[in-house]
Amino acid sequence: MPKSIARSKTRKAVAKRFKITASGKILRSQSSRRHLMSSKSAKRKRHLAKMMLVDKTDVARIKANLPYG
Repeated sequence: MPKSIARSKTRKAVAKRFKITASGKILRSQSSRRHLMSSKSAKRKRHLAKMMLVDKTDVARIKANLPYG
C-alpha cells in the first residue's frame, strides 16, 4: 500500500484562542478580564468582552497553525 500524504495538524491551543471569520480575518479576545474587575467601569468591562482583530503582523503565524480554519 502506498503511503498517504502527510497532513498538517491544527494546533489546538491556537484553535481555542482565535476565530477565523468568513472573510478570512482573525479575531481574538481581549485581555484584562480575569481579575481586579471591581476597579474597572461597567463600560470598560463591556467593551473588553467583545472580540478584536489580530494585528496584521501576527496573521501569518496564526493561519499557519490553523490549516483548515
